[in-house]
Amino acid sequence: MPFFTGLHMNNYEAKQAARRARFEELAQKASGESQRRYKRASDIAGMIPFGQPILVGHHSERMARAHQKKIAQNMNASCEAQSKAKYYEQRAAAVGNGGISSDDPEAVIKLREELAKLERLHDAMKQANACVRKNDRDGLAALGFSEARITQLFTPDFCGRLGFPDYAIANNGANMRRIRKRLEELSAKPIESSEREIAGVTVREDAEENRVMILFADKPAESVRSILKQCGFKWSPTRGAWVRFLNNAGRASAAHALQQIAKGAQ
Repeated sequence: MPFFTGLHMNNYEAKQAARRARFEELAQKASGESQRRYKRASDIAGMIPFGQPILVGHHSERMARAHQKKIAQNMNASCEAQSKAKYYEQRAAAVGNGGISSDDPEAVIKLREELAKLERLHDAMKQANACVRKNDRDGLAALGFSEARITQLFTPDFCGRLGFPDYAIANNGANMRRIRKRLEELSAKPIESSEREIAGVTVREDAEENRVMILFADKPAESVRSILKQCGFKWSPTRGAWVRFLNNAGRASAAHALQQIAKGAQ
């Protein structure tokens, strides 16, 4: 089922939808290649009489061994293509299911909606536990719990606990605190784009892309690329730069990477 079902999508959601479609297309191509190679192997095998062994020394031996090799090659290729198809199917299914990204221009709105849901759940769990302690089934029904759920709340768990266990309420509270912290960060003063050059290396903070970027005039040496990877930077072909999310951690990592690169150049 597609993750993006609304009639209107912002630019971030459109990019995610396009990314998902690209993975789905790659999965279909790989699946088609798997079927094609499997059919090729089957067609070659069909040319050989069932149970016919290779006749060593016979004039047919060379052709029989060639057929045997082609069958193996096509079957291996079919399996590899099928594995690739499953990989891309998993990548497509994962798009849009990784939570609310800071890249999403509507992230603050979505986080507030998520926080409101968690707060309602938190209140419901605490009110439900109060009803369970009072043995108030009518109170639970008034809160909207079904008869089956009420029975479950009065059934002891493996530790003999009734209602919602403390850890469930604690975990929900931790999630609320996490979202509130993200909202504080995203609602802070907007980051302005900037660019500076240090020893021939350009460091760009792009507010629109929400990325801190490190750009080189030419492809950096393997040792430099290794430092960038260790500092959490990834190569972005579309941006032509090594990138991380634009936040305090990203800025600190960029500074550390440049220090290590400068040391290596000495």
